[in-house]
Amino acid sequence: MSLQVTRSQKNSDGDITGLCGSGWTHSKSQAIRNITADSSAYYVSVAGRTVYVRVRTRNGADYLTTSADGYAPNNLDDLPDC
Repeated sequence: MSLQVTRSQKNSDGDITGLCGSGWTHSKSQAIRNITADSSAYYVSVAGRTVYVRVRTRNGADYLTTSADGYAPNNLDDLPDC
């Protein structure tokens, strides 16, 4: 199942802590579990530019990001808050 992300939750440091769409909210850990288990795909689509949400690891910790396409409005950091 693919879910469109329209908003993101961020902590005071600006780190993504959750994803939100029409009628649903998933925590970061829930989204990571869904992506790694291939049970859900998340995507962001702004002005016809669509990218998928990916799980990456930095310093041993998983985090959520979008595929790089050079278009800032479809980045999780740039989405409105949930």
